[in-house]
Amino acid sequence: MADDNISVIKIHDVLLVTVPPDPDDGSVNILQYKVLKGMERHRVKGLVLDISACQTVDSFFARVIAETAQMVVLMGGQTVIAGMQPSVAITATQLGLKIGNALTALTVEHALHKIGTTI
Repeated sequence: MADDNISVIKIHDVLLVTVPPDPDDGSVNILQYKVLKGMERHRVKGLVLDISACQTVDSFFARVIAETAQMVVLMGGQTVIAGMQPSVAITATQLGLKIGNALTALTVEHALHKIGTTI
């Protein structure tokens, strides 16, 4: 498991997580755990999940991200997925994957704006 590859950074009242380029199942599980602990610890209003480095997505990754977004909502926050590459969007659509109630944005800056935070 690549615990060092997942960083949860607090920016104002939002958590920012940058997903590594090729996350394995262990990394995705660690991401979820760290996000939820960060939500509890910092009491922020949302999560920006930067997936701009990801070139592919599988059903496990998409399911965990959708579940994490739902968990963030249950903890009083909003999730915005930022930086989705065209290849990821195509694959996700072809697989019929859903991202739950998460919003999307082209960039981290746009994602922060959607949550109501600016840098």
